[in-house]
Amino acid sequence: CQGHHIRHWADGGPTELANLVLLCAHHHRLLHRSGWQVRIASDGHPEFLPPRFLDKRRKPRRNNLHQPLPFAA
Repeated sequence: CQGHHIRHWADGGPTELANLVLLCAHHHRLLHRSGWQVRIASDGHPEFLPPRFLDKRRKPRRNNLHQPLPFAA
């Protein structure tokens, strides 16, 4: 995994958990080069916005492959 700054460090984005997402190397490069963007949703989970040429509305996407583990009782 590689840490990706949501607000780029060169633009003053802090290196802190609230401004970082973990991505594999392939998707990290893709995010920088393809027009995709990432943001943190109101529930604290990252969501990815496609470039306009893929989706004019830029509907946010999420990775729903892994659901969060339930809290221990």
